[in-house]
Amino acid sequence: MPATALILLYLGLALTPLGLAWAQGLPPRTIWDELASGLGLVALAMILVEFGQIGRFRAVTARVGSDVVMRSHQLAARVALVFAVLHPFFYVSAMSDPPDWDVTRQTVVTYSWTAIWPGILAWLGLGMVVTMALARDVAGYRYEIWRGLHGLGAALVAGAGVLHALRAGRYSGDDLLGWVWIAGLGLALAALTMIYVVAPALRARRPWRVLSVTPAARRTWRLRLTPEGAHRLRYRAGQFAWLTIGRPPFSLNDNPFSIASAPSRGPDLEFIIKQLGDMTDRIGQIPPGTRVYVDGPHGHLTLTGQEDAPGIALIAGGVGIAPLLGILREMAASGDPRPSLLMYGNRIPGQIVCEDELQALARDHGSEVIHVLSEPPEGWSGETGFVDAPMLRRHVAEAGRRDWLFVLCGPPPMLRTVEAALLELGVPARRILSEQFVYD
Repeated sequence: MPATALILLYLGLALTPLGLAWAQGLPPRTIWDELASGLGLVALAMILVEFGQIGRFRAVTARVGSDVVMRSHQLAARVALVFAVLHPFFYVSAMSDPPDWDVTRQTVVTYSWTAIWPGILAWLGLGMVVTMALARDVAGYRYEIWRGLHGLGAALVAGAGVLHALRAGRYSGDDLLGWVWIAGLGLALAALTMIYVVAPALRARRPWRVLSVTPAARRTWRLRLTPEGAHRLRYRAGQFAWLTIGRPPFSLNDNPFSIASAPSRGPDLEFIIKQLGDMTDRIGQIPPGTRVYVDGPHGHLTLTGQEDAPGIALIAGGVGIAPLLGILREMAASGDPRPSLLMYGNRIPGQIVCEDELQALARDHGSEVIHVLSEPPEGWSGETGFVDAPMLRRHVAEAGRRDWLFVLCGPPPMLRTVEAALLELGVPARRILSEQFVYD
C-alpha cells in the first residue's frame, strides 16, 4: 500500500463518524452546535486512529518510514487536541432537558453529570498527554516512566472519550455510530496490548546475548550481539532496532539503535552507540553474556528499490555513521559493483568511528571516504568545517554524481542543510533518503 493510500485511509477513518452522523438525517441545529459536534466527532476519531501510529507496526512504517509515522503521530495529536479543546465552547443551545416534542434533541445540549464527566476527563487528559510529550526533554523524567504514563494516559483518554460520546452525543446515540466507537476503542486497546504484551512475549522466545562491548571512538561503543538459538533477525542494511538490554522483555526501558552490521555476514548484530547522558552512559559497563531482547527491524534507510541508482553517496554526521556503515559493509560483502562515496563529519579525529575499517573499505572495495572535521588539528589535510553547499558542489555536482542515491544520517540541522543543498544542485528528491527522530 503506497503512502498516498495510507493518507487516504487515515482521512477516511477520521471522517467516518462525521459521515455517519450526516447520514442519520436528523433535523439541523444552529451552525455553531453542528460545528461543535463535528469537532468532537473528528477529534475522538483521530485519537482512536492515533493508536495505529505508535511507530512499532512495520506494516505501516515499512511503507512511509518510522520517522514520518512518528511525526504524523505528533502532528495529528496536536490537531486532535485543538479540536477537542474547541469542541465544548461552540455550543450555543440551552443546556437543559429537551421538551417532550424534541425527541431528536434539536434545541438543547445534554448536560447531565453522567454524560459530562467522561468528557471533562478526556478533555483534561488529552491536554496532559500531549503536554507531557512536548515537555519530555525539558522536564527530564526518565524515558520508561514517560512511556508508561503516555500509554496509560492515552488509553484513559480514549475510553473516557468514547463513554462521553455514547452518553452525551446526539449523533452517537445511533446504534451504528455507537458500535463504530466501541469497535474503534477495542482496536485501540488491542494495539496497546500488542505493543506492551503480545510483542514482548514473542521476543521472550528469541533472546540474544552480548558478545562484546568495545570502544569504537571517543565516548562511542561497538555492541555485538549473537542469538541464543537458531533464530536470526531478517533485516536490511541501514535499518534499526529497539534493544532491551539486561532487563525483562516486558520492560518499558528499550531504546532504538541503528544496526551497523551487514545482513549477509551472518546472524550476529552490531550497533554503534554513543554515550549521550541516558542509559547509554552505562553501555561500556555491560558484561558479555548479558541477555538482550531485539524488536526490529524498523526503518527505511536502505537501498531497497534503488537498484537503478548508478552510485551510492552516504553522508553522515557523528554517530549517524552507524546505519551507513552497515550499508557500506553490505555493499562490500555482497559485491555490489556500484561506486560509493562516504562524507563523514565529526568535530575532532578522536570521534571518527571504525577509522581503520573505513580505510580498508576505501582500499579493498574502492569506496571514496572523505572525513570532515569542524575542529581539525594542525596538519589536517582533509575537509574542514561542516558538510555544506560548496563542499557538496565539489564532490557531487562537479564530480557528475547528481543521479546517484544519497543516504543521509546525522543531526537534524545537518540533514536540513544537506537536503536543501542537494536539491539546489539538481538531485531529484526521490534520490535522497534520510530519517529524523528529533522533532520541534
